[in-house]
Parts: sequence; structure tokens; C-alpha cells
Amino acid sequence: MSTSSSMSMSSMSMSMVFTNSHDTPLFSSQWTPSSSGTYAGTCIFLIILAIIGRCLVALKALMERRWLDAHLKRRYVAIAGKSTEAGRIEADPDAKVASLVTAQGVEEKVKVVRKLSHQPLPWRFSVDLPRAIMYLFITGVSYLLMLAVMTMNVGYFCSVLAGAFLGELAVGRFIQWNDHDH
Repeated sequence: MSTSSSMSMSSMSMSMVFTNSHDTPLFSSQWTPSSSGTYAGTCIFLIILAIIGRCLVALKALMERRWLDAHLKRRYVAIAGKSTEAGRIEADPDAKVASLVTAQGVEEKVKVVRKLSHQPLPWRFSVDLPRAIMYLFITGVSYLLMLAVMTMNVGYFCSVLAGAFLGELAVGRFIQWNDHDH
């Protein structure tokens, strides 16, 4: 039993220590750098992939804010018997003559309702499908970066870290989100 387990352990090609070999395969045996130049190209690819990963997270955060703003602007309530803004301006003796016209060219008696709630937003195909697709891409890029790090190659590891740093430096301010703004 111990002989078969030691044979199966020795047949595993995954190293448990960092290496600096320039011929470490990335994602498949077909992608094995054969020179220092192709190794450097692979490291540059990993830097760019990590930057793309951070950009995707930033894009998702921006889209989430846009979707929430659109949702909040969608909530209008008609108020019966309430005077309009134009009516208040006309009744005010100190006010200049003015009128309030909506985008449709008519004055409407509406008020935007902005109630803060911690309930999930209603499901919308126009929001939830793009959200799921963006999350799919983010997950795919994240797993590819994880696989690169799992090769235990120091150059690949440092490339992923450098790309994450550069990506955060470039777009990190867009990822931050304050729930108290809305």
C-alpha cells in the first residue's frame, strides 16, 4: 500500500516549492516557453491579464452604480391634489415668471421617491443578464490567474501580482463604492 501511494505521489508533476524555471507550461503543455524571450512574453501576458481582471471588476462596479441610479430614477409616484412647481412659482410674488416643462413637453405632477431599503432590486433581464455575463468573465480571468500562480513559478507569480497592482493603480478608484450615497 505504501509503495503504490508513494508511486502515485511521485508521478504528480506539481511542485510544492517556488521555481524559477523558464520552461514552465502555462495552462497547457502547448504553451511552454522555450526561450527567455517567450518566457518574458508569457509574463507580460499575465500582467495584462491581471490588469484586465481589475478593469472588469471596475467596469462591473460602475455598471452596478448605473443600474442602481436607473432603478432609483424609475420610481415615480403621482401626487393627487399637490400643487405643481410651476404653480408655486406663479403664486410667489417675488418669483420671476417661469414655467416647468418635462421632457415630454408637459408639466406633470410627479415626485421622485427615493426610499433606502436593503431589499434586493427586482429582477430585470436588461440588468441581470449583463451582470451575469460580466461575472462570468471576471470569474474566468480570476481562475486563469489562479492557475498561473499554482504553477509555483516565481516569474508567473510576480507577474500576476504586478498586474493586480497596476490594474488597481489604474482603476481602483472606480471599484470603491459607498452605500451611503444613495
